[in-house]
Amino acid sequence: MKCSYCQERAGWFTRVCQDCRRLLAIYEAHQGQIGLLQFLDLFIETGLPREKIEAFLAADPRSEGSVKDRILADISTELLGAMGVNAQQSAQDVKRLRQKGTWQGLGERPKE
Repeated sequence: MKCSYCQERAGWFTRVCQDCRRLLAIYEAHQGQIGLLQFLDLFIETGLPREKIEAFLAADPRSEGSVKDRILADISTELLGAMGVNAQQSAQDVKRLRQKGTWQGLGERPKE
């Protein structure tokens, strides 16, 4: 079977390869506690190739948003909470914003 994260060979009866299992364990251990850069540092410390880490972050095995979207959703929920806004961001919300491309025009003048 292919790994549901990196699409490389995972084994006969498993859906996640050994490398992605390591990355997933790191993500689950620190979920909601640290930001994207700290996750990247921890992922790089594993010694895995950059391509494998990028594939893991971009993977969306459950169609709920990629791992990167989940990390960003946790960060934005924490930020909104610190500002006193009681809102919960989900990975699907982040995925929807990313797909719309609204972030690309932040520095530009709106079209009239």
